[in-house]
Amino acid sequence: MDLVKNIFKGDKVIWIIFLCLCLISIIEVFSAASTLTYKSGDHWGPITQHSVILMVGVVVVVFMHNIPYKWFQVFPIFLLPLSLCLLAFVTLMGVITGDRVNGAARWMTFFGVQFQPSELAKMAVIIAVSFILSKKQDDEGANPKAFKYIMIITGLICLLIAPENLSTAMLLFGVVVLMMFIGRVAMKKLLMLFGTLALAGGLLAAVVLIAPENSKIPFLHRLSTWKSRITNFTDKEEVPAAKFDIDKDGQIAHAHIAIATSNFIGKAPGNSVQRDFLSQAFSDFIFAIIIEELGLVGGAFVALLYIWLLIRAGRIAKKCERTFPAFLVMAIALMLVSQAILNMMVAVGLFPVTGQPLPLISKGGTSTLINCAYIGMILSVSRYTARLEEEKEKNDKIQMEVISPSEEAAEPTSELLNSDTEFEE
Repeated sequence: MDLVKNIFKGDKVIWIIFLCLCLISIIEVFSAASTLTYKSGDHWGPITQHSVILMVGVVVVVFMHNIPYKWFQVFPIFLLPLSLCLLAFVTLMGVITGDRVNGAARWMTFFGVQFQPSELAKMAVIIAVSFILSKKQDDEGANPKAFKYIMIITGLICLLIAPENLSTAMLLFGVVVLMMFIGRVAMKKLLMLFGTLALAGGLLAAVVLIAPENSKIPFLHRLSTWKSRITNFTDKEEVPAAKFDIDKDGQIAHAHIAIATSNFIGKAPGNSVQRDFLSQAFSDFIFAIIIEELGLVGGAFVALLYIWLLIRAGRIAKKCERTFPAFLVMAIALMLVSQAILNMMVAVGLFPVTGQPLPLISKGGTSTLINCAYIGMILSVSRYTARLEEEKEKNDKIQMEVISPSEEAAEPTSELLNSDTEFEE
């Protein structure tokens, strides 16, 4: 029992949330990976691979949460240059060779193992932003230089991610903006940023809608994909079932069918029908399969796990006496929860289709391991806050012990005064 306590240190609630998400992941990926099973001809292959990745992820969590949080400040020094180089390499190779998966060059292969540089870049940015905000705090808020440094770092990374994965770039930028608001960056600068973003977003939307379907504009080869997703989402015209093109919009259609054919408690794990028609049932649309099999109860439970993670991270941040660990915990929680909310919104039809997996549940390699590293970082900071509470309790106990002898010494004096009074009487 002591060995388990020594290994699984840190906030117990975070551990419970993490293990619950891993358990749901194993059950649902095993059910939703029917298309992979059919293609590979191996019934146990996909889930075995996913389980191995999750076990490696648990090792990553244990390793990361044993690192003192102060060492995380060093990570951006080598992660940022590495991320910039890898993202530039992947983008250029996609343009030069045309080697893309599903129309996007997001992966690179090392010794037969696929790796996604954007996940590493996201980690580098949120740690760097947390560090800058912590070091540039004044009595009146964040120093104006903080905004400039954050914009340079985030802008470079997002510009490299956006051509191949616009939703990831937007998600990362949104989390950075939230962090600047939490980090007390001047509201004037944030309002100017919102105005610039609104103008840039309007121009981008105009270009996307005006550009021809087969545009050859460099680094904007996904314009047709963005255009179709925006028009499909904004077009609210009802189409009769007989005329609906289920082959063209198969992902959305089958996700909606999965949710519509569910009920309060679902069809039970392993009984999904739409998993055989959703090509990304085990990844981008796994939340639709969760609702189909576990019902509204299961979907609500998964959503509550992420909300619980955010609330718990907020409590851990509140206990921190230093700003860096507090900003880091909040940045990680916002990243995980924002991505989860985006994935769920896509599955239920509240947001245009994007390639965002459900953190710690969807089948994946790089994203799963990076998310496990995030959980390890939160647990590392929780160990720091637990140590602060222990020291505070010890100090309070020492103070009580110092005060109590003086109180005991005062009691004989009062008794002596009483006896003198009685003697005089």
